[in-house]
Amino acid sequence: MASQDWLEKDFYAILGVPSDASDADIKKAYRKLARQYHPDKNPGDAAAEQKFKDIGEANSVLSDKDKRAEYDQLRAMVGGGARFTAGGPGGAGTAGGFEDLFSMFGGAAGGPREYSTGGYSTGGYGNGQSINLDDLLGQFGAGGGFSGYGGQGGFRSAPPKGQDLHARTSLSFRAAADGETVSLQSADGSTIKTRIPAGVKDGQTIRLRGKGHPGPGGAGDMLLEVHVQPHPVFGREGKNLTVDLPVTFAEAALGATVAVPTLDGGRVKVKIAPGTPSGRVLRIKGRGIKAKSGTGDLLAKVEIVVPKKLSDEAKQAVETIAAQDDSDPRGELYTEAAR
Repeated sequence: MASQDWLEKDFYAILGVPSDASDADIKKAYRKLARQYHPDKNPGDAAAEQKFKDIGEANSVLSDKDKRAEYDQLRAMVGGGARFTAGGPGGAGTAGGFEDLFSMFGGAAGGPREYSTGGYSTGGYGNGQSINLDDLLGQFGAGGGFSGYGGQGGFRSAPPKGQDLHARTSLSFRAAADGETVSLQSADGSTIKTRIPAGVKDGQTIRLRGKGHPGPGGAGDMLLEVHVQPHPVFGREGKNLTVDLPVTFAEAALGATVAVPTLDGGRVKVKIAPGTPSGRVLRIKGRGIKAKSGTGDLLAKVEIVVPKKLSDEAKQAVETIAAQDDSDPRGELYTEAAR
């Protein structure tokens, strides 16, 4: 947006709202006009396209609390929108508002001064006084710096993009791991589809370029926050998947080969070494989350299941094992606790 536009254009009139309009009224007016003048509904209509850009520009200022306050303050200073023009070499100097505005900063209205914008300057050089237009107009939010002479000798800055749009979507655990195409509502109310990349994490924000609010310098971005629903079996640690693997006392004591479920609905077999304790983690390579940075592993944590009921024969067998085992499983615990 040109720095002059803050004074040359009446953003309230562009949106068709009064200067004391509420945020809700501004939002409602913008959405209505954006749908009416959207390029998709007016193909080849240059006037409609320009109108669409103007209302996007007006909304980007009036919908922002700080920008709107600065805009209102600047308009009040110059009596509601006097135009500023900066004369180039040999030009007419300043017109309609510059002298009044600069006088507020301690300068005489008619005294010679140099108006500087980086490598450019305008006006006289009589007393060597210099005012940086970037700094001055920047105090009122009127642009982000000057890039050179404008069409009629004025300085113009690069037009800003529209505001970013915040959105949320929810995915199942499996869809987040594999990637998913979702439908979202854009700033103008239309539906857009986008692909969520494989391996997205819960709470991760994805930036969709050009899918935000329209503006004179192009549309802003959409910031999409992804919520991943928990899985009843699998968990996640970075790119690795986790799963609790129940095994019997006999399988843990004697050793066994058991099947572990995988996220794709299949199973993979792993060996349980004799004497495997509860809590040991078995790593299954390449069965984790597939992401651009690589594929993780599946981490199966052994959980020994103790039977709730034993037959007389089973109970006698366990008692025989207990009688023959003279080790103390808590001995190391007591030693460490005494330190």
